[in-house]
Amino acid sequence: MPYVMVQIPKTPAPALPAQRSVPTSADVARLAGVSRATVSYVLNNTSAVRISEPTRRRVHEAAKELGYVPHAAARSLRAGHSRMVLMPAPSFPVGPLYSSFLSDLQLALGRLDYTVVQHGSVGLHSDEAARAWAELRPVAVLVSGSGLGPKGVTVLNRSGARAVVSLGPESVEGAHALLMDYEAVGHCAGRHLYDRGRRRIGVVVPEEDGLESFSAPRLEGVRRALRGTDATVTELPLAYAEESAARLAARWRALGLDAVFAYNDEYAMLLMRALQDEGVRVPADTAVIGADDLMLGRLLRPRLSTVHIELPSGRELAELVDRAVRNPGAAPETHKVLGATVVHRESS
Repeated sequence: MPYVMVQIPKTPAPALPAQRSVPTSADVARLAGVSRATVSYVLNNTSAVRISEPTRRRVHEAAKELGYVPHAAARSLRAGHSRMVLMPAPSFPVGPLYSSFLSDLQLALGRLDYTVVQHGSVGLHSDEAARAWAELRPVAVLVSGSGLGPKGVTVLNRSGARAVVSLGPESVEGAHALLMDYEAVGHCAGRHLYDRGRRRIGVVVPEEDGLESFSAPRLEGVRRALRGTDATVTELPLAYAEESAARLAARWRALGLDAVFAYNDEYAMLLMRALQDEGVRVPADTAVIGADDLMLGRLLRPRLSTVHIELPSGRELAELVDRAVRNPGAAPETHKVLGATVVHRESS
């Protein structure tokens, strides 16, 4: 069978759109009718040089018209350090209270001209994670929980981090520390239940990974509050799932408990619903108390008793970071934070 050669003509590739040049500070200076130094002073909020308000307006309007934004890397080279504050993403489930705290902190740091970057370090732990954070050359690192050790602090400092701050139940050598007394949360809950006449008290311990550094101190706080009394404490593992709560509620009467501190409001709501489905009356048969003082707890029937937790303000923590960045040679600061008070409602 004969073969016929057919030539397929080449289709010319579509022309790429002309790439627009990236606007520079020189372009902003020309449009605003000022020097490049003035543009730098205005856009970097330099307070050492007096710039008139009309000039500032012209510079900002020119930058907006051209779509110009300052080059972070270039600014870092001039300053000798970045303005990046690195916040490793928490390895534990973050509830509404902690999310609100993080948002407040990010806003406060932004007002001080820092750029907050959340870093996902899934699969990395302790010093290994610190090396990954150091590669980004942040000026400060804020670590929640127990994901940082003294070696990690050294790695970060040597990479140029002027401030390393840990937020957790224990301080870390070389780092500034905000000590969160999670035992106080459990102590408040345990004392409240005992004062309400409860003697067989259960304490929910979440089965989710990453919550041990919060749940263990809360359990110990309840035990400390009831030490030397006639009350008993029963540890209750519970996953944050309806099926897990239903299984626990099904054996509730066999456990013989007349009260429960349910770790926080979310676990308390989950368990209280399951108990009510089992016919366990709250608070007649079992008193329930949570923690965090979430709005949803006030909408339940019965309304949920809780431990109100007072976290440090974002402004206070942002000012600590700023002090450390400005004075990197200062001794690490340690502050005890996190107040805890019981809000008594119908469930207990």
